[in-house]
Amino acid sequence: MNYLVDTDWIVDYLKGRTTVVERLRMLAPDGLAVSLISYGEIYEGIYFGRNPEQHESGFRNFLRGVMLLPLDRAIMRRFARVRGDLRRKGLLIGDPDLLIAATALHYDLTLLTHNALHFRRITGLRMEDNASEL
Repeated sequence: MNYLVDTDWIVDYLKGRTTVVERLRMLAPDGLAVSLISYGEIYEGIYFGRNPEQHESGFRNFLRGVMLLPLDRAIMRRFARVRGDLRRKGLLIGDPDLLIAATALHYDLTLLTHNALHFRRITGLRMEDNASEL
């Protein structure tokens, strides 16, 4: 497993955005994962969207080739260190993004995200952001 897929990439995949679909298919053999946080964010969109059954089916299909990573004590300790560091620097970002970043750091994964502006604040976090290609 080498990549953690952020919520925005999952949304683009589910919408059929060609560049994201192709990039994820290319990276899949290297191992893709999703944080439990992104899982919850996607389900919020499913439950409050226009066609919950269809969207849930698409998300379940996406998850077939992806590992779902739960939060645990080690990730929460990493979250606390990162959050405290950002707070001290006056660069705090939202807790869901921090939890996703802590998961990527814990498992030494590259985060696939279009939200590089926030995530760049986190020391040691590797990212791929192909937003300019989309």
